Amino acid sequence: MSSLTFIYAFLMYAATVIMVTGVAFKIYTYSRTPAPLKIPTTPAPTTQSGVVFRIVREVVLFESLFKANKWIWIFGWLFHFGLLLVLLRHLRYFTEPVWSWVVLIQPFGMYAGFAMVAGLGGLWARRILVDRIRYISTPSDHLMLLLLILIGISGLTMKFVAHTDIVAVKQFILGLMYFDIQPMPADPILLIHLGLVSFLMIIFPISKLLHAPGLFFSPSRNQVDNSRDKRHLAPWAAELEK
Repeated sequence: MSSLTFIYAFLMYAATVIMVTGVAFKIYTYSRTPAPLKIPTTPAPTTQSGVVFRIVREVVLFESLFKANKWIWIFGWLFHFGLLLVLLRHLRYFTEPVWSWVVLIQPFGMYAGFAMVAGLGGLWARRILVDRIRYISTPSDHLMLLLLILIGISGLTMKFVAHTDIVAVKQFILGLMYFDIQPMPADPILLIHLGLVSFLMIIFPISKLLHAPGLFFSPSRNQVDNSRDKRHLAPWAAELEK
């Protein structure tokens, strides 16, 4: 095993463990955080099924962002939808044989990378050009956007400019999955791409990107608006009343 293969195999394993355990811990923390007040953002649904439907609309359509700012919604939805297709397209590297529906979306996922980068560019321009957004933006906000853009550009470069050996890449990925390490292709763009992806995975649990799972634990979104019909009592407060 070459030193390059060993380094990237270790990096990918470490990044995966850090991301999975970090996100799991954050979700556990969210689930244990008390919500003593009934604070759904109105107008809010009055039934549990309505809450589920509301969260689905928020996840799929970004409903609240659409109501708040149409331009940000366009760039945000463009980025997230492009990212989804790109991730689904990458499943071909993790499956053998490749699932039929993954084969079907390959052309769409290939060009979704451009949509992803364009959406990120619009979101970054907003943080630079809009005064009130620039004022509250931190270096980490710019780092996240830069990191995601570089990941997208490096991936597009391998597809449209400097082609890499995707067969060797798939053998390396499948080898990692089955703990049978295969040689890592010594392609500079690929090394940069995987290095950036690994870095993103490592910092994901401590970044603002955690809004993805955090949405499901937001009291303003997951609570039923029934404060006039039923008293809201947090579990820890209920124990004090016993």
